[in-house]
Amino acid sequence: MSVLIVIPARYASSRYPGKPLVELRGADGQARTLIQRSWEAAMQVGGVGRVVVATDDARIRAVSEGFGAEVVMTSDTCRNGTERCAEAFDRLGGGFEIVVNLQGDAPLTPHWFVESLVEGLSADPVAEVATPVLRCDGAALNGFLQDRREGRVGGTTAVFGRDHKALYFSKEVIPYTGRRYADDEATPVFHHVGVYAYRPSALAAYPRWEAGPLEGLEGLEQLRFLERERPVLCVEVEARGRQFWELNNPEDVPRIEAMLATMSMA
Repeated sequence: MSVLIVIPARYASSRYPGKPLVELRGADGQARTLIQRSWEAAMQVGGVGRVVVATDDARIRAVSEGFGAEVVMTSDTCRNGTERCAEAFDRLGGGFEIVVNLQGDAPLTPHWFVESLVEGLSADPVAEVATPVLRCDGAALNGFLQDRREGRVGGTTAVFGRDHKALYFSKEVIPYTGRRYADDEATPVFHHVGVYAYRPSALAAYPRWEAGPLEGLEGLEQLRFLERERPVLCVEVEARGRQFWELNNPEDVPRIEAMLATMSMA
């Protein structure tokens, strides 16, 4: 199936203004911006027809074009990345069977996460949206719990049924387990990876819907689909030894740089 990757990026983040232009130092000591590292991650995905950065900010456009990315300018009224992807897809004239939203704060996203996601959505005739989930080991879960104890919003967690259709997503750690896990122990908690694959019909409908109360409370764009009773497929992916984390807060910069160093990633 023909696939477009859109990397939505905005400067005016309420939690971390200017986040796409924050520099991250790799294992080789060289610093590259978050948006460049996210674009490089997208370019590693196989079977993709086109990769674009979607933004409303001239600074992000200039930096992105400077490292060779194609940029689509979108309006400043987009309320989240999904709306920005929908506008970018429309401005490009459509023409793709699957649109992937690879959010610009996830530079450690391995290519096989996205490839598995596209494969999962392609194989499911019912799902209109798909998103990856990664089973937490004890170290990841303990990191989530530590963030919450210290008042930080860390990663998002997901719960889903036996058919792998999402039941809920939350910035709290769900489900509650009531016990501690060893760092290398598998847990029943799944980290939601901030990537989405949409069928064009679902992406076109999304901006026309009003945000529901759960989306407003959690600040999670994918809840708009669930509140409209649209199925979201959770595709379980494997880490294969790679560490994964999104950049949500300034405190995440040294954490991601340490992961880049550990994995010998430039």
